[in-house]
Amino acid sequence: MSELHALKKYACPACGADARWDPARQSLVCPYCSTVSPAKLAEDGSLIEESDLATALRGLPDDQRGWQTETQSVRCENCNAISVFDPKRVAQRCDFCGSPAIVPVEDQEAPVRPSSLLPFTVAEQTVREQMRVWYATRWFAPNKLRRWAITDTLHGVYLPYWTFDAQVAAQWTADSGYYYYETESYRDAQGNHQTRRVQKVRWVPSAGSLDHFFDDELVAASKGVRGDLLTKIEPFPTTTDLKPYDPGYVAGWVVERYQLDLVAAAQRSRQLMDTKLRSLCASQVPGDTHRNLRVHADYSGQTFKHILAPVWLLSYAYGRRSYQVVVNGSTGSIAGDRPYSWIKITFAVLAALILVLVLVAIGQSQ
Repeated sequence: MSELHALKKYACPACGADARWDPARQSLVCPYCSTVSPAKLAEDGSLIEESDLATALRGLPDDQRGWQTETQSVRCENCNAISVFDPKRVAQRCDFCGSPAIVPVEDQEAPVRPSSLLPFTVAEQTVREQMRVWYATRWFAPNKLRRWAITDTLHGVYLPYWTFDAQVAAQWTADSGYYYYETESYRDAQGNHQTRRVQKVRWVPSAGSLDHFFDDELVAASKGVRGDLLTKIEPFPTTTDLKPYDPGYVAGWVVERYQLDLVAAAQRSRQLMDTKLRSLCASQVPGDTHRNLRVHADYSGQTFKHILAPVWLLSYAYGRRSYQVVVNGSTGSIAGDRPYSWIKITFAVLAALILVLVLVAIGQSQ
């Protein structure tokens, strides 16, 4: 449950309570008296800067680290997410898995400060309706699950991501395969002579080059939300909708602290880029098929950003297991897991078998 309450308070001009960023109204709104704060957040996308990766890997300066405010950190012993929040707040349960097993931790090094974020644009009520529809279409979910008002535990979180840019010049070589067919004779099981067309491949050496720019390749740095679920709701519109980081956007929200550091994220990003680059080169190889593809890549202009991405999160326990449903706070894409009713599955299998037997009986009677 790596979370962090607003680093800076935005007081309601009417009652003095802490205002919160409202994705539906795209403003800071008081949750108590509904007053819209006149505070304006930065809109100039030019303020979002890419940092040189090679320089950063040698060490980031202190002015790019820390939250610039007093904080307290706790770790969830169940899901291992780390929460960073205002020391006046008392943490009781993990916002990511609901576990009460949270213990204080000490940061050995101040974390890299986010340079930008994506504000929530999908409103909570929209997400609640979307989740109700999603659960209604989970045919093999237990009936109890649909009757529970589980969306009452829905809350928004900002998740940590790294983004990477790179210009790549690649040279590739491969064997291009061209299909052709020959007719051959053979004996069938009864000893009769038969003929058939057989596909063969003619191999020809080939080579080429490719220039490609990787723009905002995402690497998730969350432990509180499962990676396979995040992959299903990506991408986030980082190339068009990013805003310069302003604590007003996270006022009243939960923010997860990254645990995948820059070095590990950069290595993961290179693996992803290499895989995509190989696929791009493979698409250039002429012929019907290919083999022995070799790619030699030169990466340059490598930069990175640490950003926060908005996610609506629902965590609940059913039986002995915990489940999550996540919604992209920018696009509305939804993904999740849920328990299965083995009674429903058994009846479905039996119904299918009965249908098959009926159809067979009908066919035999005709």
